[in-house]
Amino acid sequence: MNTTKSIAVLPFVNMSNDIDNEFFCDGITEEIINALTKIKELKVIARTSSFAFKGKDIDVRIIGEQLGVNTILEGSIKKSQERLRITAQLIDVSDGIHYWSKKFDRKLIDIFDLEDEISLAIADEVRNNFGHFDVQKQLITQPTSNIDAYQLFLKGRSLQLKWTPESINQAISYYNQAIALDKNYAKAYYANLQCYGLLAMWGYMPYEEAMDLAISNLLVAKEIDTSLPEYPLSYVGKFFWEEWDFKNAYLHIHKVLKINPNHIDGLEAMTELFIALGFFDEALMYANKLLEVDPLSANNYYTLAHIYYYQRQFDVALDNVDYALTLNPELELAHHLKCFCLIWLNKKQQFEEFIAGTLLIEEKELLFRLINEKDAKVPEEIIIKWANNGSKETLLVPYDVFILSNSSYTELAFSRLHDMIQQRRGQVINYRQEPFLQPLHKIHSFTELHCSNLSLSDVKSPKEDKEKLASSILDDAQIAIIKEELLTYFDEEKPFLNPQLSLKLVADVLELNTNKISYVVNKAFHLNFNDFVNSYRLKHFKNIALDPKNSHLTILGLAYDSGFNSKSVFNTYFKKIEGITPRAWMKANSC
Repeated sequence: MNTTKSIAVLPFVNMSNDIDNEFFCDGITEEIINALTKIKELKVIARTSSFAFKGKDIDVRIIGEQLGVNTILEGSIKKSQERLRITAQLIDVSDGIHYWSKKFDRKLIDIFDLEDEISLAIADEVRNNFGHFDVQKQLITQPTSNIDAYQLFLKGRSLQLKWTPESINQAISYYNQAIALDKNYAKAYYANLQCYGLLAMWGYMPYEEAMDLAISNLLVAKEIDTSLPEYPLSYVGKFFWEEWDFKNAYLHIHKVLKINPNHIDGLEAMTELFIALGFFDEALMYANKLLEVDPLSANNYYTLAHIYYYQRQFDVALDNVDYALTLNPELELAHHLKCFCLIWLNKKQQFEEFIAGTLLIEEKELLFRLINEKDAKVPEEIIIKWANNGSKETLLVPYDVFILSNSSYTELAFSRLHDMIQQRRGQVINYRQEPFLQPLHKIHSFTELHCSNLSLSDVKSPKEDKEKLASSILDDAQIAIIKEELLTYFDEEKPFLNPQLSLKLVADVLELNTNKISYVVNKAFHLNFNDFVNSYRLKHFKNIALDPKNSHLTILGLAYDSGFNSKSVFNTYFKKIEGITPRAWMKANSC
């Protein structure tokens, strides 16, 4: 079981009569996920992996094991006219016990305050149970003053995440409706920017037209809010994919991750940047981080497979790309990568079975022969076919360049590669590492095809601020002082008898913030806050349980009198500390 401070937020269940509220529930879930990712030391599973369990009746302990977390949040939302009722509960996946639950009943207009309140409550409870991490005072800020615009945005977001040309265009329509209601809705402009960028890259809209619309949205958005991670991220596509300006791409990805260290798009972009440059140790570090927070993403396993593929570890690459295809059999790039692994591993039978019924079979079979058979040659007719097609046909993967590079036509291959690099074609951005292009390295001007402006010495460590906050909160002397204050307060005032005692209540009494109290409890007592409080409650229980004047009270009644507010929490904690059940302990210690 993963022991890190970690959580997966499962999709909130729609309890409303209106099925259209499904997008609203999904949107609230994603907002809370995004809010929690701002907490640096809390591992939060990304939307893709959490939503893989939507509508499935699976034991939370199994879900926790698959996602590598120790806490699951599940809940429901009922939206009725202008009111919201949200129920949320936290579950410890080690035993399936609900250790926190709460109902929130608010006006719809208070949705942003409610999202922030829920996110902060979740963070506090995870910290109380699993150990210290800093929590900001606010995790969600109000993106718009218009609730109708917000609901239109969530509808657009639900459509965008289907990632089809039709759904992307529908999403744009909803984002535009949101903007019509609130001209200052920065996130809607940034969302439009991403949608137009995707339509341009995929070729589903004339490139110039799509980019003009993307830029016009960016120009408005940046005048409204540049504090969002979407702002630096909006420049990444331009610098990385459009211009191959790796240094500026790196600087902007770094800005994204400085705002939110767990930003999925930022982590993915950094991984891809390092792959393009051949910085494989760094790429692997970010790829593993991606898989840590998004373990059921086919794209992440495809990315990881690519790192091993470029390092010529074809067996390892094949294992990872196979898993990517089990997660998403429709991931076309993964099909091509598996094909390449099978070629390099000379697995002819498996290769032929795998490509049967696919497109580009002639090219795939020819590439296999060129790599694995000494006398293989490129037929002249295929050269003529490519020459006639010219730039009319854009292949997702440049089979023509790969084939020509491993034949007697290396000069033609080099010429085609040169043209693609001049056009900054994404299909060859990793040309430096591509095994099929190895023969072209012998050509003198290969190193001059493109000069990267980013070196490894320019790259900062991703761990640079990891322990900065915790280590700078308090020194040893301050820890000792607060430790004594805590002990005095608990011994004299017995606040643990209050079943509603919280970290905030203790912090308010000692006139300190919750981060400092949490830090001291962890540092000085080597306990999380709940275990610290329950240790006092257990001690009190044992004292009053052995007092003859309390013999008429039940064990559970004594537990409640000691400050425990849950039978399951009391029994679980008692057995963890004493090694036996409360009843067995009572029997063993009774006169």
